[in-house]
Amino acid sequence: MAAHYYPFGKYKISESEVFYTTQLSFAFVNISPVRPGHVLVCPKREVKRFADLTADETCDLWLTAQKIGRQLESYHNASSLTFGIQDGPQAGQTVPHVHIHIIPRKGGDFDNNDDIYDEIDLKEKQLKRRLDDEERPKRSLEVMAAEAGEYRKLFS
Repeated sequence: MAAHYYPFGKYKISESEVFYTTQLSFAFVNISPVRPGHVLVCPKREVKRFADLTADETCDLWLTAQKIGRQLESYHNASSLTFGIQDGPQAGQTVPHVHIHIIPRKGGDFDNNDDIYDEIDLKEKQLKRRLDDEERPKRSLEVMAAEAGEYRKLFS
C-alpha cells in the first residue's frame, strides 16, 4: 500500500505525522515546535492566503483548532493557548499554505508572553532554510509519528 501524504505548500506531510482530520482540515505535529504540544492545523485544499478560503473551510479550520486546542491544553497541563496565523510573506508566513499554530502555554514559559511570536518567526525561518537546503529536520519522523500517535488517542 502506498504511503499517503498531505500537501503543505511544496512539502509533503506523512499521514504518520497527522493526528486529526475532518472533511476539510488536517492537524499535524510540528517538525520544529516552540513549546511542547505546538501543532499546526491546515485546510486540506492548498490555499495560500486566508481570504481565499471558502466559508466552509474557514469555519472548519477554526472549529478544528478550537477542538484540538482544548484537548492539548488539558493533555499538556497548560493554562492558556496561543493561536497564531501568518497570512502572507510580510506577515512571516514561510510556507504558502494557510495554517494555524496552536501552542499550549504555561506561566513563565517565556519571560515576556509576546516573545512567543518572535520565537515562532525564528523557528519558521530556520525550518524553511533546513527544508530548502534538504538538511535533516530537528525531529525524526519516528519521534513525530510517536507524538501524533499520542494525540490521536485524544480524539478516538
